[in-house]
Amino acid sequence: MSFLDHIRACNAHDLSGFRPFDVEGHRIGWIRHALAERLPEVDPGFVVTADRVTLAPELRDFEARSATLEHAAQFLVEDGAVKSLRNEFYPVLPKWGAEPLMRIDRAAVAQFGIAAYGIHVNGFVRQDDGSLALWVGHRARDREVAPGQFDNLIAGGQPIGLSLAENLVKEAQEEAGIGADLAARALPVGALSYVMETQAGLKRDTLFLYDLELDPGFVPANTDGEVEKFELWPLDRVAESVRTTGDWKFNVNLVVIDFLVRHGWLKPEEPDYLDIVAGLRR
Repeated sequence: MSFLDHIRACNAHDLSGFRPFDVEGHRIGWIRHALAERLPEVDPGFVVTADRVTLAPELRDFEARSATLEHAAQFLVEDGAVKSLRNEFYPVLPKWGAEPLMRIDRAAVAQFGIAAYGIHVNGFVRQDDGSLALWVGHRARDREVAPGQFDNLIAGGQPIGLSLAENLVKEAQEEAGIGADLAARALPVGALSYVMETQAGLKRDTLFLYDLELDPGFVPANTDGEVEKFELWPLDRVAESVRTTGDWKFNVNLVVIDFLVRHGWLKPEEPDYLDIVAGLRR
């Protein structure tokens, strides 16, 4: 196991098993061939050819397109490919910052290979000797994703209808008991991205990263049941755990590696340094 192994794992995929999903000339997703072939029976709004999936020309507005995706999401539940819908919707964007073409239930995003966005906050403490310590969450064991694994202080997907700042405040309160004033101190420090093939489909994720320096006396408290407990770890322990184990939620490995690079723990003398830095932003 190594830092680079985690980055490679989050970027393992084979697009030959997928068909492009295009809307208004924008490539907005990738769909496995078997699912693509069934979509016209699910909703006539899907137009499927040998080399791509599109939507019927008459589906010109946001609501009509969203309804077509909603039918497909319901089909995925009925077919057993998705356990249940989340009733939390992500925007389908031609690119970040553009107007959404439609919305999709969070549970169906990977099946359609839609680009998704999220926020991750590194909560850290500066210790008396100048070294850093990172708050580490232990995910609850009843979670569908990464049960019992280590996580960031705050993390969450970016739903439609909220700004990044509004979502950060919401997630900070739910996941760590952090109020709006303290959450506003989180500094945006960049983004990372990956493309990962999973059993569900293709995860094409971009994570907006924040650093939040906390007072030594602050103790986070989870309020939504996602985290069993938090622990404050010296950065050396965090780095060793990420480097040598598979105990962290898959994408949190990348967030922590980025933190190690930016704060000078992971130095250019690391043999894989250039591959690591390039690999965090595909």
